[in-house]
Amino acid sequence: MVKRAHARNKQLLLTQDDYSTVREPRKASWSVLWRSSPETDKAISQEHNCRNWIQISVSLKSTYTAMSPHDQDYTPSPSYHDLVVDTSLGNASVHYIEAGSVPKPTVLLLHGFPSSSNQFRDLIPLLSDSYHVLAPDLPGFGLTKVPEDFVYTFDALTTIITAWLLALNITRYAVYIFDYGAPVGLRLALQNPDHIAAIISQNGNAYDSGFGQPFWEPIMALWNETNPNSEADRDALRKFYLQIGGTDYQYTTGVPEGDLKLVNPVAAQIDYYLNLEGRRKQDIQLDLFYDYRNTPPLYPKVQEYFRKSQVPLLAAWGKGDPVFIPPGAEDFKKDLPDAEIHLLDAGHFALETKRWEIAALIKKFLKTVKF
Repeated sequence: MVKRAHARNKQLLLTQDDYSTVREPRKASWSVLWRSSPETDKAISQEHNCRNWIQISVSLKSTYTAMSPHDQDYTPSPSYHDLVVDTSLGNASVHYIEAGSVPKPTVLLLHGFPSSSNQFRDLIPLLSDSYHVLAPDLPGFGLTKVPEDFVYTFDALTTIITAWLLALNITRYAVYIFDYGAPVGLRLALQNPDHIAAIISQNGNAYDSGFGQPFWEPIMALWNETNPNSEADRDALRKFYLQIGGTDYQYTTGVPEGDLKLVNPVAAQIDYYLNLEGRRKQDIQLDLFYDYRNTPPLYPKVQEYFRKSQVPLLAAWGKGDPVFIPPGAEDFKKDLPDAEIHLLDAGHFALETKRWEIAALIKKFLKTVKF
């Protein structure tokens, strides 16, 4: 029997450690759903204290659906898992969300900076009726845990996600790349091109033209060859990019004024307190800022992969994004003439305001894809 949280038509504020085991999962992982408790009920009235709480939206219609006894591969929509994988970089515990039916085609959702799988909280229910959906927390984000001496690079993040996919026996999937999800997803494609059925790019960049220079120039200062990764440059980035104001900026800049009311103000709070608060978390993000310098040199290989494979690609791009700008979407056509490009009236975190439109585009697009 599936253990479920007490159903209520409101949001629960839950501690990270407030878990309840729900079933014996596949591949020796363990599966969890957050549960209600007196502590969580008390916390409902403390919505401004985001430091020790994570907000999860509970939907009576789709969040906690019972598992059919006739479908052992069906996963409640969504369910929360932690899977320990052994890699050349040590053991990692990958936290992820799973939804939908396993026999259906898999869609892998890769989040960006400074978010986690929580970024996809509203998209997952819109896809899981038709697809098996997986959304991991990348190392350095969310609840994924790696060794203390882990060196945070995008190659290393890709190593962990590769091992996790292998442990789940996922060898064919469509990948949704957003922001930091792009350096990981594109590395996955270069490593195993046959595994990629399609690419969905929501402001996931693969071209030099896609960088919004005002946003990136201070980060690129870290890449300066004469004094790379200097403490002075790192400390300068802490003052904006790694503060709550910098996170709010990514959520709201470029969003039409009339749509700002659709942006969940708690999302930026979750991202900040979960991924950016404290010097250790900030150092992880600064290491990834510095390592991003190794991604643009991969673009020629990525573009060659596009030309050779002609992988089906959908770009659903927030045209108001200051981080990755529309030319990055339009340039997919140079190497993938059949790419489907949509510039949406949205910002960086386009799912906040355009999730229904993006979900509809994804479903229509994936109907044409051979998995």
